[in-house]
Amino acid sequence: MTTIVRTAEDAAALGTVLGVWAHPDDETYLSSGLMALARRAGRRVTCVTMTRGEHGTDDPDRWPPERLARTRDHEIRAAMAILGVDDHRCLGLEDGTLAGVDRGAGVGMVADLVREVRPDTIVTFGPEGMTGHPDHQAVAGWVEAVWRSIRPDRRPRLLRATTTERWADRFADIHRELGIFPPGLPLRTPDAGIAVSVRLDDELADTKLAALRAQATQTAPVLAAMGEDRYRAWFEEESFSEPDVPRSGRERVRGVEGIGGIEGIEGIEGVPAALGV
Repeated sequence: MTTIVRTAEDAAALGTVLGVWAHPDDETYLSSGLMALARRAGRRVTCVTMTRGEHGTDDPDRWPPERLARTRDHEIRAAMAILGVDDHRCLGLEDGTLAGVDRGAGVGMVADLVREVRPDTIVTFGPEGMTGHPDHQAVAGWVEAVWRSIRPDRRPRLLRATTTERWADRFADIHRELGIFPPGLPLRTPDAGIAVSVRLDDELADTKLAALRAQATQTAPVLAAMGEDRYRAWFEEESFSEPDVPRSGRERVRGVEGIGGIEGIEGIEGVPAALGV
């Protein structure tokens, strides 16, 4: 059954939220409404981006990596302030390289975050990485590996950003024109597969639009191409699925030797050491 989230009271059930993303603007596109409502409910929200997004341009002469990184640092701070999120962190990995990061190191970074924040809900990409971006897929894999290694009775809820059949059909023309998704994407998750749907009212959609406008190096061309009304409609619903839950016990972290499972949140501090991080 899908949980519909429209108000701060609805979002209160999320508890402490940890968002783990690849680049600045991922979190704003995919979870602005969720974060803003959780903060209005008085919940802690920690938002983490693995990179500064320094290679996110088609014009590297105008935007050399250090200049773009500095600018995107300012942009995400402004976006988080608009959404009411006062705990944003960037881990400073190189943009575009996450698929090549040692899996154990990536898992260890996420384990550190989970140990510190102790979230009730983790929000990230699904395995396909929303747009198929290798950085997105890498982050999704690290997060899920940590989540599956936590004892089920201590495991936070894992929400994975996704898209629905209805949404894919409604905006198929835009996706073709702008080339936003590669072949086979976006996902066409049936309504029965949506665990949480955040429905933005006009006020919250305005807030999300302002947060997206704050990240103009990434969003201005898309907004100009779509027009404001269509752009707002494009992002006014945030959909999340949940992974299949193991029947019992922890699972081994695939591709990482010597862990064999995390002893609940309390024992998660042992993971980075085991990984050599």
